[in-house]
Amino acid sequence: MNNEYLLKHLRNVPDFPIPGIQFKDVSTLYKHPKCLRIMVNELYEMYKNKGITKVVGIESRGFVVGAALAYKLGAGFVMARKPGKLPAETRKESYMKEYGKDTIEIHTDAITDKDVVLLHDDLLATGGSMLAAYNLVQQFNPKLTFINFIIELTIEGLHGRAVFPEDVDITTLLKI
Repeated sequence: MNNEYLLKHLRNVPDFPIPGIQFKDVSTLYKHPKCLRIMVNELYEMYKNKGITKVVGIESRGFVVGAALAYKLGAGFVMARKPGKLPAETRKESYMKEYGKDTIEIHTDAITDKDVVLLHDDLLATGGSMLAAYNLVQQFNPKLTFINFIIELTIEGLHGRAVFPEDVDITTLLKI
């Protein structure tokens, strides 16, 4: 897709959070109403006929567009959060990320085997956090699972798509 208007408003932050990383800051896309509309509308067009019943947003940037998209699709929204942030019983999945180990959790009553789930996050780099979210969602045995990112980094050495099973439908709005 690579919408030029979105690319124009995406901020690059050098050496964040550590030296050598070129951080893609999606907050600049969220603060511009036109960018937010473009992202939600393009995603809605991708998924409007897929039968999505739940959108799972990955903490925390996945909450912004994920919740807006769930609303537009008429689906429920589920938060995949860091440990200790959800008040009721949870299932959890741990994973390694570029900067260390982390864990995400989802409420045990958030997803059923009747759901068609769309997992959403802002960025695909190595795929670690989304793979953990995907594995966590699979514990609920949903009918079908889709994965979406706003940005996919296609930098040499990053093979984020390769960590997922080949039959998983993965889409992105921007490839950089």
